[in-house]
Amino acid sequence: EAGSHSPGTRNMSKFEALNLEINKGQTVKIKGHVSGNAEGFSINLGKSDRDLGLHFNPRFSESVIICNSKSNSSWGSEERHQLMGLSKGLDVKFSIQLHEDKFEVKLPDGHEITFPNRHKYDKLTYLCIHGDFKVTSFKCD
Repeated sequence: EAGSHSPGTRNMSKFEALNLEINKGQTVKIKGHVSGNAEGFSINLGKSDRDLGLHFNPRFSESVIICNSKSNSSWGSEERHQLMGLSKGLDVKFSIQLHEDKFEVKLPDGHEITFPNRHKYDKLTYLCIHGDFKVTSFKCD
């Protein structure tokens, strides 16, 4: 791929993991780099790309973080949070904990966002991260 992008072009990346076993009480830790000209990215956790317990979507263009869920390819009602503790061009770390009633997302600055576990998932098997974010490490504990 080297040399295939002209200067200023956004290089969208995608990181996808299937057949995971993330159980209630466990935490997913994601480290990566937000590109310098980022418009946004999303972290999706659930059973598949059609059934998501958490869609976490920082949008730099709107200074907002959108959280939502998806069931059978249909989006739920979104929650909007002010974009805080996240800047373009930096290496960052997120941790997301699955609880019986909610997801807890810890932002790089320690700020926390909670989102209801609408589907009452007690196990997650699917993770997809795409957009202006390059994953450097991913672990679950």
